Amino acid sequence: MSLLVFSLFTILVFSSSCCSATRFQHQHRYMQKKITLDLPSKIGINYGRRGNNLPSPYQSINFIKSIKAGHVKLYDADPESLTLLSQTNLYVTITVPNHLITSLSTNQTTAEDWVQTNIIPYYPQTHIRFVLVGNEILSVEERRNITANVVPAMRKIVTSLRAHGIHNIKVGTALDMDSLRSSFPPSNSTFREDIAEPLMLPLLKFLNGTNSYFFINLQPYFRWSRNPMNTSLEYALFQGNSTYTDPQTGLVYRNLLDQMLDSVIFAMTKLGYPHIRIAISETGWPNSGDIDETGANVLNAATYNRNLIKKMTAIPPIGTPARPGLAIPTFVFSLFDEDQKSGSGTQRHYGILHPDGTPIYDIDFTGEKPLTGFNPLPKPTNNVPYKGIVWCVPVVGASEAQLEEALRMACGRSNTTCAALAPGRECYEPVSVYWHASYAVSSYWAEFRTENVRCYFNGLARMTTVNPGNDRCKFPGVTL
Repeated sequence: MSLLVFSLFTILVFSSSCCSATRFQHQHRYMQKKITLDLPSKIGINYGRRGNNLPSPYQSINFIKSIKAGHVKLYDADPESLTLLSQTNLYVTITVPNHLITSLSTNQTTAEDWVQTNIIPYYPQTHIRFVLVGNEILSVEERRNITANVVPAMRKIVTSLRAHGIHNIKVGTALDMDSLRSSFPPSNSTFREDIAEPLMLPLLKFLNGTNSYFFINLQPYFRWSRNPMNTSLEYALFQGNSTYTDPQTGLVYRNLLDQMLDSVIFAMTKLGYPHIRIAISETGWPNSGDIDETGANVLNAATYNRNLIKKMTAIPPIGTPARPGLAIPTFVFSLFDEDQKSGSGTQRHYGILHPDGTPIYDIDFTGEKPLTGFNPLPKPTNNVPYKGIVWCVPVVGASEAQLEEALRMACGRSNTTCAALAPGRECYEPVSVYWHASYAVSSYWAEFRTENVRCYFNGLARMTTVNPGNDRCKFPGVTL
């Protein structure tokens, strides 16, 4: 029967006579009989803790209950959090850190020890439903070793769970869209050649055999913001009347998220696995970001997440054009802003709550509140790309020791970066650590920005549109 379903599906997608969206959707309704859900459709929240101003796990879990999320995803297996979650009705997802994957994959005893430490003391009082082995493993250094070991590690964890009689905890891994070679149009989507055979085929076989989910981290913000003039903002935010029709299947897309989800489904199908369920392990919209990060603001973040929740909590489920009517477990990213994350400013600004638990913007995780029932938010000013010169300067409150470290780092890579700070040169005076560090970080950023250097310096720097130089000393900047 499964062979027949796959054959029909393959004919439907790849035959030159298969451009009818009606036939395509009919086939997927037939496939729904094979795809069943074992989780409620309530929306989940990602609870990350990479911040120096965040509340305790006790307070954080109370905040999660207050927003009426149904699931929570941890980026580890924090004992305090797992103990506190045993006193809630929240469904819990825990994560194996990337650096443990190799050791878990090579030894069943190591995997058993991990299960004994991180699951057995809490289960079933804590409603653990998923174990994710790694997070975005293709984006980390030393990924080749991790890539080869992730599926063996998953198998060993399942073996250990089964030995304890645990069958309702599913095991998966959270991948990013960088696993795809192409994703547009959705029907043209394929996994990258370098990972299709060594990673994706074994992973899909494992997920199919264990009836688990393909977890994907989806951030339409980055897809949209890379070229905001070519994709409608309303299309990315589930608004307006913009549509895109896939030329091969005739499927009509009304938002960017569905388009991205279906690209994953088509890529799985081309490797012979059209039935694997899909779950969104991260999705959201940044409430703020750097000056060059167009569209990162509170109104867009609120709009995206409110509309996302409406879509994902709809009864009956909406699904996607390729899989209409199917519920998709979804985790919003994220509970708090996390100020110790590196990278661009948006990486630190996905939160829905301030550290004291007050909302950055109002949101209803049940999906019951009408979209018109929320208070108005300030109109954003950065929905179009900024045009002008931008400089990089130290943040207010940086200590002299921190500034000295930034100065050493910025001036240590190139002889030209800080040449203007030499005695007698145009930027030598005033002689102060703050002045010299200000010039150094701006010069360094301007010189190496094309090599993906960010204006961050471990939290010591920020972008500004106010020229920090003077008539004698011209600070290097970047023209956007």
